[in-house]
Amino acid sequence: MFQDKILCYNDFEINMIESSDKGYYIMKEQFENACKFIVGSERARPGIGTLGEKTLHAVLKYTFEPDPCKHEIKIGNFYADIADGNTIMEIQTRNFNVLRKKLSFFLENYIVTVVHPIPRTKWIVWLDPETGEATKKRKSPKSGTICDAFYELYKIKQLLLHPNLRLCFVFLDIIEYRNLDGWSKDKKKGSSRFERIPKRLDNIVFVNSAKEYQNLIPESLSGNFTTKDFQKAAGRNLHHAQIALNVLKYVGAVTQVGKQGNAHVYERAT
Repeated sequence: MFQDKILCYNDFEINMIESSDKGYYIMKEQFENACKFIVGSERARPGIGTLGEKTLHAVLKYTFEPDPCKHEIKIGNFYADIADGNTIMEIQTRNFNVLRKKLSFFLENYIVTVVHPIPRTKWIVWLDPETGEATKKRKSPKSGTICDAFYELYKIKQLLLHPNLRLCFVFLDIIEYRNLDGWSKDKKKGSSRFERIPKRLDNIVFVNSAKEYQNLIPESLSGNFTTKDFQKAAGRNLHHAQIALNVLKYVGAVTQVGKQGNAHVYERAT
């Protein structure tokens, strides 16, 4: 399995990897092969899957481990997405809360990497659930950043400092299919997501230690900063910034050093 740490951040924009680093290109080739195998097969058509496995999950699983003999390995009462010796990889696209029990068990005896995809660029296609008619894809104005992951990381916050835990964030271009079944007049608000098809691997970031959480802080935040400063640098709303700082404070990446009016003031931990 590919386990080299290969990228870093600058103001939440991923620096492109140097051409001399072969690791990224190996992963990109494996991603492209996985897309051909999964998306090009019948199992990836809307509504068709293996044991309910979604396309994005399957593509990432074959990207990180092309050998299916190492997939879905039973360990105790749980199944690991990928297992190889004393290492496990879990592909978790969302709902980290359901991962807590499995992760707690695995971490006792295995080095576990949780892989979480983040859409860097997303196109949306709307589906009529009655007729199956699909609209033309339209590009979402929102661009994914690492700040989007903190909402899920908060759900496993108590495990983030475990010495056997690693995190891997995979930035992708995807096409998202959504059902027109929402509560609003145009049926888009409150709609359900049907499927996500990955199209391009953008970059990969590993967090292999508590110290490396500082790489997830915008580079522009030097010296003291508030939650609103973090919000502005991250390009997300205040709630997301509050969650991010909650996690970063817990893992020791930032320290609360005082108050500015009613606002807490933080700095990077030394």
